Amino acid sequence: MCLDSERESNTLEGRHGADHKAKIVRATGWRRHLSFVLLAAAMLAGGHARGEAAHAVCGQPGQWFTPGSGINHFLPPTDAFARLAGREVVLLGETHDSLNDHRWQYAMLNALYARQPDLAIGFEMFPRRVQPILDRWVRGELSEADFLAQADWDHVWDMDPRLYLPLFQFAREHRVPMLALNVESSLVKRIGAIGLDAVPAGQRQGVGQPAPLPADYRDELKAIFAAHTFLSEKGMRFEHFMEAQQFKDRAMAEVIDAYRNSHPNALVVGILGAGHILNGHGVPEQLRALGQQRIAVLATWPANLVCHDLAAGYADMLFVVPSLTEPPGNLMARLGITLREAPEGLLVEQVARSSLGEKAGLRQGDILVQAAGRTIHQIVSAHALVQRQPAGTWLPLQVRRGGDLIEIVLRFPVGP
Repeated sequence: MCLDSERESNTLEGRHGADHKAKIVRATGWRRHLSFVLLAAAMLAGGHARGEAAHAVCGQPGQWFTPGSGINHFLPPTDAFARLAGREVVLLGETHDSLNDHRWQYAMLNALYARQPDLAIGFEMFPRRVQPILDRWVRGELSEADFLAQADWDHVWDMDPRLYLPLFQFAREHRVPMLALNVESSLVKRIGAIGLDAVPAGQRQGVGQPAPLPADYRDELKAIFAAHTFLSEKGMRFEHFMEAQQFKDRAMAEVIDAYRNSHPNALVVGILGAGHILNGHGVPEQLRALGQQRIAVLATWPANLVCHDLAAGYADMLFVVPSLTEPPGNLMARLGITLREAPEGLLVEQVARSSLGEKAGLRQGDILVQAAGRTIHQIVSAHALVQRQPAGTWLPLQVRRGGDLIEIVLRFPVGP
């Protein structure tokens, strides 16, 4: 995508699977926490987590199923992993801010590594330029703080690193290569602004010509574009939006393909937004165009979402995770404000009396344009920043009020 930051891009890309799931996930953004021990045990032993409804809509946490036009087939874990035998690329889709998804990915890495130690892990989170930093991390040459700083994490991804650190630690502990799959967000943004043809080949960071998009994928992207009205309000054309998505899919596929060609016995696991892989579109299509055919597409499915209308091909298999719930640390609960996405930033629609937001000086009608020095257009970006802010710290904001830009500082109290 081509928005004002890579974080905003992530918000769209991690969620644009089937329309009904995408809308629900975008509306909530977070999922209820589940202990990794329970989740891993459920996945590997076929059990399910306690506390879910006895008659869940599409199974209980810890179950696998294959979607199929009204007939979903549930699989024991042994059968699920048997279906992965012989696959050379396994793509694990995620909702980027879902702790459940990342715990599932961690469990999957352990299970896949036990079956195939010749493993590499590709990450959408990193642009190609930081590949040397990933190599140094895996070799044990960098501390955690140095790794995140040198990989430019706050700018290239800007999600809570605690969601991903178990995956990074897994690679380091087992000396599993980490692959930087992405390109610079500035390049994706540029393509979205002017189109791919207007960017000279020498300025495309080595990415080749993407394979054409099938009509149904084009229709999916058109629906996503239409749903995010601020894109067109900012002057973006759908064709350029589509080319930016297509380009990014191609970039990630090329890194996976190159590693497979140089390591023909290796299994490459991709950690990337579900929107890049569902329905076999995106990265899988670009991989097939490059000659990689033995691909598995896996993702999660919240236990409380209806799944009877999932078509065959939505994913090779889906893993049931706990039901979607409202975010525990949302903006109204902690700051006393509600926001709405607008073309120029985030519109403050409501400020509760005596709230943290009111005490900082926020008013109804303000437009939040920056937080912690970064441009912000997505509510989920604001959620992530607030969620990460420790008690007793300050968060600087830039707010547009009428024709003026105002600096406001949110001061998070030490006590509850």
